[in-house]
Amino acid sequence: MDSICVRLTKGGQDYVKNQQHGMKIQKSFVKTNDTASIRCPDCALIKNIPVGKFRNNRHTLKTRCSCGTTFLVALDFRRHYRKPTKITGLYTLIGEPCSGGGQMQVNNISRSGVGFSISGTHNISIGQKALLNFRIDDKKQTELTKKVLIKNVRNNMVGCEFINQHQVGKDLGFYLQS
Repeated sequence: MDSICVRLTKGGQDYVKNQQHGMKIQKSFVKTNDTASIRCPDCALIKNIPVGKFRNNRHTLKTRCSCGTTFLVALDFRRHYRKPTKITGLYTLIGEPCSGGGQMQVNNISRSGVGFSISGTHNISIGQKALLNFRIDDKKQTELTKKVLIKNVRNNMVGCEFINQHQVGKDLGFYLQS
């Protein structure tokens, strides 16, 4: 019987060490039932495994297939696929405690939020609201203006959640599928 054995690596050190030795790495999106499909990069065997116990942590699984191939699987527990981008735009902080804004680069976008980076110093903090304005790189160069809630700030990287997620809009929906 074909099988894939999985073990949790210890912290980021094991991941980096294996990456330097040329071990294959793949990303697996976790489904709503807390399972992930893992596909062997050599023999294409696919197994669905329960991964709920790894939720709320960043985890990389060291995986060995019955064909002998060993590879790493990075689990992604996001609710929606996050599309990588390089789009410039503007952000404006709104409401209290402070205001401000400037140029940004949208690094990724999904149905539920956006990640962007800024250069220089800023006064952005978790819990603030902002208005983002940018053009997606579709054929129409569609302009989007989105109200967001700041959920994560790491140096100059900012993670946001759309305030009206149910109003994603068809242009953004089509863009995310392309």
